[in-house]
Amino acid sequence: MALLCPLCSYPFPVLRRDRNLFRRTPDFVQNEGGSWGRNQAAFICAASDRPEKPTKLITFLGKGGSGKTTAAVLASQYYAKAGLNTCFVLHSQDLTAEYLMGCKIGTSPTVCSNNLSAVRLETSKMILEPLDRLKRADNHLNLIQGVLQGVVGEELGVLPGMDSIFSVMEIEKLVGYIGGSYKSSNYSHKHFDVIVYDGISNEDTLRMMGVCGGARLYLKYLRNMAEKTDIGRLTAPSVIKLIDESLRLNGGSIASYKSSTELLSAAEQALEKASAAFSEPSRFSCYLVMDLKSRISVNSSLRYWGCVIQAGAQVSGAFGFRPQSCAVPEEAAKEMFSPLPFAVVPYLPTECSIDWEATLNVLNRDAQDLLCGGNGSIQSSIKFDHANKTVTLFMPGFDKTDIKLYQYRGGAELLVEAGDQRRVIPLPLGVQGKVGGAKFIDRNLVITLR
Repeated sequence: MALLCPLCSYPFPVLRRDRNLFRRTPDFVQNEGGSWGRNQAAFICAASDRPEKPTKLITFLGKGGSGKTTAAVLASQYYAKAGLNTCFVLHSQDLTAEYLMGCKIGTSPTVCSNNLSAVRLETSKMILEPLDRLKRADNHLNLIQGVLQGVVGEELGVLPGMDSIFSVMEIEKLVGYIGGSYKSSNYSHKHFDVIVYDGISNEDTLRMMGVCGGARLYLKYLRNMAEKTDIGRLTAPSVIKLIDESLRLNGGSIASYKSSTELLSAAEQALEKASAAFSEPSRFSCYLVMDLKSRISVNSSLRYWGCVIQAGAQVSGAFGFRPQSCAVPEEAAKEMFSPLPFAVVPYLPTECSIDWEATLNVLNRDAQDLLCGGNGSIQSSIKFDHANKTVTLFMPGFDKTDIKLYQYRGGAELLVEAGDQRRVIPLPLGVQGKVGGAKFIDRNLVITLR
């Protein structure tokens, strides 16, 4: 039985010396012994006859100083060396990534090496493109009488919260979770196999994971306003025209939607599709990063594991950077993060560019397997017991005092608040009821309903 690559769902090729069988084969690829040598292909996902696969998004979470950016650059180099068209996306003014990669990273994709591009997101520049589309749409429809024409995008500053909103929009252009035809001049006619995203902060990255699920709740209330209030019925047609014209200018259209109800239904379906992508290992992977010389760094990664689950996504594995002396031994760390795949990698200097060929040569098998997708299995974070009317939530990094439970509109749903994230859990008919009690057992919150 052929092994499938978790990144692209294409069978791993058999080890051969005939390089003509493959397209975009790098000069150095991993051989059976774990090193990188010529004319062998143990990890090539880009065969000449495979169709274009959906782009996979990969990101890292960890306490500041734990090596999050270093791990992201390491992963980018690994995927590029394996023949995958990779883009490293940075949303920060920190220069660490430039030193590590040995190339200047600008606001347009820059080719750093074979199969590897890099781009720096800057919110002040990302504002300009959607504003320009709205201006052109209003110029054609004249809905707001040309007021937007007097707005100069370069004069606009970045307000709090705008970074997260525009980074989500930019990442969507690259990965296409919603599946629309939202294109940008920066990425037109460019397909990436892998996007490695290094965000502004852990909290912003967590917001990105949960944004679609959270937006669906806001959309529900917006839909009620559009359908049941006078102001909603009055303004909805104009809003639809403006959105439709903006999409037409970008190659798309919603002209087939005759009413605001149809438009909102389509938006809800798109958000549901995007939300589901964050729980699919073939579309999204999140890795934890920690410094094994710091117990706080290790415990913070445990907390982020629980936060990712709360955001509606899953963690694919954990990396520990090996110091001279460990506050948390390697075996103890593996036990703490079980059943996640765990790999230890050597410290890498951040003051200068790195010889990535030599670094990848010494990357151990556990780290390589983890970057290739680990075991590909995802542990369910929710279990329902109909016989005992209990709900078991896997919540690593939290204890009972960190969690609040709410129920609204009867006992059909459970609202869980933890880690600055809120998650709505629909309850099956056999389990529905009021919360009667809750207790923590081995990283699991067991909720009893009555």
